[in-house]
Amino acid sequence: MQHIIDRFISYVTIDTESDPNSQTTPSTQKQWNLANKLVEELKAIGLEEVTIDDKAYIMATLPSNVDHEVPTIGFVSHFDTSPDFSGANVKPQIVENYDGKDIVLNAEKNIVLSPNYFKDLLQYKGQTIITTDGTTLLGADDKAGITEIVSAMEYLIQHPEIKHGKIRIGFTPDEEIGRGAHHFDVEKFGAQWAYTMDGSQIGELEYENFNAAGAKITFKGKSVHPGYAKGKMINSMLLANDFINELPKGETPEETKGYEGFFHVHHIKGNIEETVLELIIRDHNKKKFEKRKELIHKITKQFNKKFAKKFGEDIVIAVVKDQYYNMKEKVLPVKHIVDIAEKAMRELNIKPIIKPIRGGTDGSQLSFMGLPCPNIFAGGHNFHGKYEYVPAESIQKATDVIVKIAELTAIPGIFDAPEKTKRKR
Repeated sequence: MQHIIDRFISYVTIDTESDPNSQTTPSTQKQWNLANKLVEELKAIGLEEVTIDDKAYIMATLPSNVDHEVPTIGFVSHFDTSPDFSGANVKPQIVENYDGKDIVLNAEKNIVLSPNYFKDLLQYKGQTIITTDGTTLLGADDKAGITEIVSAMEYLIQHPEIKHGKIRIGFTPDEEIGRGAHHFDVEKFGAQWAYTMDGSQIGELEYENFNAAGAKITFKGKSVHPGYAKGKMINSMLLANDFINELPKGETPEETKGYEGFFHVHHIKGNIEETVLELIIRDHNKKKFEKRKELIHKITKQFNKKFAKKFGEDIVIAVVKDQYYNMKEKVLPVKHIVDIAEKAMRELNIKPIIKPIRGGTDGSQLSFMGLPCPNIFAGGHNFHGKYEYVPAESIQKATDVIVKIAELTAIPGIFDAPEKTKRKR
């Protein structure tokens, strides 16, 4: 397992934070540092057809070692880290034989990873926990996934007695800013289906995610000297506040779970003359998702009608754009690909945790691009912040799951896969 730990640390210590304000792909030049390293490493372990394009998308092939038809499958992870928290100068800490007590991440700043708050820690008592030093995120999202895929391919190469079909792997930039699949060449990838290794705790297996949209709402105002503002001033900041109060109560991220959708106000900036409000809209149910978007437009119309005479033009401008959709409708017709992953976990004595993703992955977009792509655990917890951690044993188990999926897929007639996914490419 030390080999896997060393590989993971070699990845997370390279800063690959993405930038939502950039117009390039990848969004940050520093993502190339890990991308180029990965290309050389894939070649070194013996993979074939290793390519990297001008946007840093990496693909490689492990050829089949059986003489019968086997579907080509893929495994995908992203190498960027979230801009929500610093990914620069990551200094991982390794806690061996975790005793179930508080882990001091940073004594000087009194930053403590405690099972009293993060109760999931207790399920890893006795294991090796990799944490941050309290000043950065860790990057297990999704460098744990990359570690697992590379390690699994290396293991299969070193153990030719394990039979498998053709396997394609893909590493992407900019997933954390919603662009990971934007330039992914599904046809070039050439797999019948794939799995993203981008889930959280051990056992997670997901093929449902949110339908997602983003809204940018601009409020106009009129600035007048406050001493003479009676009946004249229109404060755009107060309009934005009133708009937020029109949204359903109790439907925010911090008040919902499971299949419950929400509105999430994540940015607001303004002055009297103009305020810009940004929020995201999420729901697993497509009809409820559409109603949520309609509500934004309905409230907008109400404000514009109310201020039509006083302002003389639309006082609120709402732009709502879809971001991604629930992959369930694309995965259910080929449900056997989930069944194979579930069987792989059970054969490794891992209890599958099948639940909806309260977010999205590259897999959700890839599924709508023609590559059905459920999501499998990568092992980490508390992503995008200083309390992020990953048990080394979970990275090892995820690696084992990849190997087992490859092995199961090569068994003729596994789960009687539909004809369209049996075709050999």
